[in-house]
Amino acid sequence: MIGISDIEAAARRIAGHVVRTPTVPSPGLTELLGVPVTLKLELLQRTGSFKARGATAKLLSLSEAERAAGVVAVSGGNHGIALAVMAAALDVKATVVMPRTAPARSIGLVEAAGASVRLTDGMASAFELVTRLRDEGLTLVHPFDDPVVIAAQGTVGLEFAQDADELTDVLVSIGGGGLIAGVAAALRARWPRVRVWGVETEGSETLSEALAAGGPLPVAVSSIVTTLSAPSASRLTYDHVAALVEDVLVVPDREAVQGSLLLAEHAKVWAEPAAGCLLPAARRVLERVGDGARLGLVVCGGNVTHAEIAEWSDRFGLR
Repeated sequence: MIGISDIEAAARRIAGHVVRTPTVPSPGLTELLGVPVTLKLELLQRTGSFKARGATAKLLSLSEAERAAGVVAVSGGNHGIALAVMAAALDVKATVVMPRTAPARSIGLVEAAGASVRLTDGMASAFELVTRLRDEGLTLVHPFDDPVVIAAQGTVGLEFAQDADELTDVLVSIGGGGLIAGVAAALRARWPRVRVWGVETEGSETLSEALAAGGPLPVAVSSIVTTLSAPSASRLTYDHVAALVEDVLVVPDREAVQGSLLLAEHAKVWAEPAAGCLLPAARRVLERVGDGARLGLVVCGGNVTHAEIAEWSDRFGLR
């Protein structure tokens, strides 16, 4: 299990390489939801998401031989962008394996950063290819199944706890579970009574299905939210979620897109559906916990184009 000392060490390691993102109260969401809401604006991080933290920490931890071999990662978008940009900054050659369903903008950003891009037909085949490339000698930078990466993602929670008044409930999006594992470890160390809630989209139910089954298992990936579309959790992330997280809520893609629109309107932030899903989930949390809640939302990323939001809005009849 990742401890607070691991997260504090990660914070020292990545300081100067990543942004300490703002933690701000949201008057608009406070009015919309009827309880105080505080946002951790990780969409303002380098590369547009929290993923820069884990990628940087892992790159800085590599031996000279591992750096010389070059690194490889699998990604639906944000992890690949982060690894490509941070590897270029640290003069490490990077390869990123992505599904063809990944946003075209994300693929373009990875290529623009100088990484080699390998495209596959889906996330399951992307994970298979990255495993083969690792076995051929490249150094794997896993998006979530790595204690170094989880500790670095936990710095989001460490900063949240340092910069906000104590909250009762914090909501965090889940792909493979690296972010929520680290954030929950940090928050529960700093605020022992806080409830941490995970949020997934339908068709990306890695942790909710794992919790129901008693352990990680392969899941069918069909959500439009490719940045949350891991084909399974890991034992490492499962153990953290099982021990530290109140529950994992699942919302439809339509509600995640609508959440992005509401975040833009009421919170004045342009967030991807991987963060938009937090808003409908927040309503469910409030139904369960009752009066007196003070909510925190980790706005994990903003790598989405106007055209993508417009297309999804039309598909779901949201405008």
